[in-house]
Amino acid sequence: MNQSMFIVWRESVEALLVIGILQAWVSQQSQGNRLARYLWTGVTLGVLLSGLLAALILFAGEAMSGSANEWFQAALVLIASLLIVQMVSWMHRHGRTLKHDLRRHADSHLARQGGLGLLLLAMLAVSREGSETVVFLYGAGARLRGPQLGLFAVGGVSGLVLATLTISLLHSSRRFISWHRFFVISETILLMLGAALLVSGTERIGGQLLAMDLPEVVYRGVGEALWDSSELLSDSHGLGGFLAGFTGYRATPSCLTLLVLVGYWLAVGGWLRQRATGKIPCPS
Repeated sequence: MNQSMFIVWRESVEALLVIGILQAWVSQQSQGNRLARYLWTGVTLGVLLSGLLAALILFAGEAMSGSANEWFQAALVLIASLLIVQMVSWMHRHGRTLKHDLRRHADSHLARQGGLGLLLLAMLAVSREGSETVVFLYGAGARLRGPQLGLFAVGGVSGLVLATLTISLLHSSRRFISWHRFFVISETILLMLGAALLVSGTERIGGQLLAMDLPEVVYRGVGEALWDSSELLSDSHGLGGFLAGFTGYRATPSCLTLLVLVGYWLAVGGWLRQRATGKIPCPS
């Protein structure tokens, strides 16, 4: 539930931010009422495209069985992890100029294609956020069943409500949290979630490797735990369970899991050092 709530919250905030910028631009145009219809048609089509992607992913997952399904789910989880890192990187590069870039693109599309250009811009922007959300949610909840799946869905709805409240708060007051601080905090949590998804995908792949006829060293690296810290902090419930879902913490990590987790944070740490003097989103 926590994962789905955060994913939907963060992605919805970004989508609502884009829609808000375009809506403000439309309100300044001489044909604002007509352009608003194009804008919201584009938003609706973007949501529908995201829904279509969700249906295709679910259909593909249901159509596969056994090992093929496990490999498919592992691939989606790994893609979700990479998309999270890519999204954080994209916001670092374009966050500060997002408002200017969207307005410039809107002017350009309107000049070339009229209202249809604005419709296309809104559709692509919303479908991008929606598609990322679909992949992230599938990666985080692919193994859930029954009551857990229900809680996961409740978390998603809660995230959408929370996103609306967040946008209202960010626009109405800077006393509690600024755009700069919001993006820094949310990107940090996103990177931790990316690590958790990467570990989950690695474990799925490890499970498939254990079923193959491979050298003994592979079985030891994939299946044997390096240590067991369950008595200190179990990863099945409480704080440990929360850390497992959001950071990839494991009480009994294998060599493969540890290498993947350490490699991920070394790569992210190096990237963050390079970006230390870069641009932080502040789309005011």
